[in-house]
Amino acid sequence: MKKSHILIVEDEQEIAVAIEAYLLNQGYLVTLASNGIEALEVVYSQSIDLAIVDVMMPKMDGITFTMKLRETHHFPVIMLSAKSEEVDQIMGLNMGADDYVTKPFRPLELLARVNSQLRRYQRFSAINPENQQNILTIGGLELNMETKEFTVDGSLVRLTPIEYKILNLLMRHPGRVFPAEEIYERIWNETAVNTDTIMVHIRNIREKIEINPKKPKYLKVVWGVGYKIEKQ
Repeated sequence: MKKSHILIVEDEQEIAVAIEAYLLNQGYLVTLASNGIEALEVVYSQSIDLAIVDVMMPKMDGITFTMKLRETHHFPVIMLSAKSEEVDQIMGLNMGADDYVTKPFRPLELLARVNSQLRRYQRFSAINPENQQNILTIGGLELNMETKEFTVDGSLVRLTPIEYKILNLLMRHPGRVFPAEEIYERIWNETAVNTDTIMVHIRNIREKIEINPKKPKYLKVVWGVGYKIEKQ
């Protein structure tokens, strides 16, 4: 059976080594990184099944690392922090973490959470082994290209076929600005462009995916250029 590979992102070496020892004793493969920048290099070069990430670190903190990680990877993240305030926990979870452990913690508690998150992730992967290829995720937006389902923060949102096609196009290229003419040609397969039609569909999509459509978090207009889904 393949051993699960766990990434520990922690700048306090004593804590990192202690966690590593417990995980190695349980038969896991372990890699250490002292900040978010090092951790991203590991993620892009190795296969990781779960990350344990400290919030406060030099160069790149745990929140920023998790946000960047979620642009491309879906494995579980357990966040560590000396802060116990509820607002900090909520922020970490909203940015893509799956669990939150406050320092100081009992090693057995952390180990139990690691085991729980891995079981859940592996069970989900077994149901759909190609889920990472079939699902587009940008922040709280998730578009399943196999089932055609779209969710916002876990809640199912019904899209029209045109809305689905527009979101599919924009979410596959986060950060890229698409002129209205290009969107129309790609979606309708016509060269005679109707920019008013695009504007109506963009407005309707915003109403469905944004908390405040007048101050959108995801679907942005670049005036005079076009539309994009903002990287999260």
